[in-house]
Amino acid sequence: MTLDETAKVDAPDAASAGRMTPREVVQALSGLMLGMFVSILASTIVSNALPRIIADLNGSQSVYTWIVTTELLAMTATVPLWGKMADLYSKKLLIQLSLGLFVGGSLIAGFAPNVELLIVSRILQGVGAGGMTALATIVMAAMIPPREMGRYSGIFGAVFGVATIAGPLIGGVIVDTSWLGWRWCFFIGVPFSLAAIFLLQRTLHLPSVRKEVSIDWLGAFLITAGVSDLLIWSTLAGNHFDWASWETAAFVIGGIVLLALAVLVESKAKEPIIPLGIFRNRTVTLTIVASALVGVAMFGGTVFLSQYFQIALGKSPTVAGLMSLPMIFGLLVSSTVAGALITKTGRWKIYLVAGAIVMTIGMLLLSTIGADTSVFMLSIWMLILGAGVGMLMQNLVLAAQNDVPAAELGAATSTLTFFRSMGGTIGVSALGAVLAGKVSSLFAEKFPQAATTGGTQEVPDVSTLPEPVRAIVADIYAQATSELFLIGAPIAALAVVAVLFIKEKPLHTLSGEERRAREAAAPMH
Repeated sequence: MTLDETAKVDAPDAASAGRMTPREVVQALSGLMLGMFVSILASTIVSNALPRIIADLNGSQSVYTWIVTTELLAMTATVPLWGKMADLYSKKLLIQLSLGLFVGGSLIAGFAPNVELLIVSRILQGVGAGGMTALATIVMAAMIPPREMGRYSGIFGAVFGVATIAGPLIGGVIVDTSWLGWRWCFFIGVPFSLAAIFLLQRTLHLPSVRKEVSIDWLGAFLITAGVSDLLIWSTLAGNHFDWASWETAAFVIGGIVLLALAVLVESKAKEPIIPLGIFRNRTVTLTIVASALVGVAMFGGTVFLSQYFQIALGKSPTVAGLMSLPMIFGLLVSSTVAGALITKTGRWKIYLVAGAIVMTIGMLLLSTIGADTSVFMLSIWMLILGAGVGMLMQNLVLAAQNDVPAAELGAATSTLTFFRSMGGTIGVSALGAVLAGKVSSLFAEKFPQAATTGGTQEVPDVSTLPEPVRAIVADIYAQATSELFLIGAPIAALAVVAVLFIKEKPLHTLSGEERRAREAAAPMH
């Protein structure tokens, strides 16, 4: 079927489905973007505040890690459940519920008297953020036809980039402002979340499609438990126990058994959380594979760049945050331009292939970094990496959404988001262990006396080191970080292979809700 033929098939239903006007779409998007902004901000704003938080609440180094990872665990594990509920219940109500949970978690975190309650609050924040992450894209698909989606995806890319960069900077300013303090790192999201709830109530108009069915809670529990098990393993392995150990065997076997049981339950459920049938769709399966690989390569490699900037290049935390701007700029420009061109031409596969290739080139260039690499060259290479990711990430979602029935939009979108997040989490953990191992071996090689006393485990404060020692330490961290990108490059190259096998299909000109109405009215075959 050609693009023109798709338009002709879709056209008769467009007028009768009550499509939101462009103005209404923009108004509704403002509430979505506000909610997305605060949920992303929550995961980044604490990074500069954590040392002060841990000191004030008398926490340990292990608590430091859990304050970060519990939110990520809760967010990743609950994404499929939010996606399934979006196919069954009111998307508007669900997105407001997710923001409400986020507000509750933020308030508890802000008033937390101890680290235990703070960790519980981060779980609640993560559940709310998981809802926002899954539902924002699903609601966009319900409002906007795939053919028109490109022009809006750049806006969401901008929100993501600004929140990612602004989080650590805002957190640092709040912590250093005496009359605010670290608790405002959590309170600051509350008014924005409430404003987003109000805006969505006023501007988001989607038909309610509640189905009289029960959710497969057993399947949801098994998926969440299995995923949480593997994520906890990937977080602890290499730090609290060896990758090759009985603890690893217990975690991995336990996670596999739980997920195998989940597959069994899901295959028999009337309304499964993740419909196994979507994996029979080649486009969905390949976009899921590509998203997971992008998560591993992108997040696994870039999350350690800030440490490289500070230790290898001797930059301050604030400057280190600003140095990632070229990557965000590349992402925003490529995402916006590619989106506009997709809307204009209807062609999208070329941007997936080009994005995957450019991302791989960016990873290879960053694998050459050293302690003496100029900031200018780093910026160019990060710009290239960001441009590749910008063309690839959002358009993988578009390709999947375009190729599934409207009734499965939520499940397909959340499954894609879920595997990308899983890939990122496991990538960070696994490549983090590689980094730690490389740093330890290089320290043992360069400083044999320190190795014998066990003095190579803590991240050094380079500002306190004598110049000759500082230069060696900088070189050690530069070598270790470059190796991460060398490992990430072939993983990114596998994403090129995955997207090459995706078949380009014409983009629908109806929104998700219009397609759902047409599919429901179609006679059964």
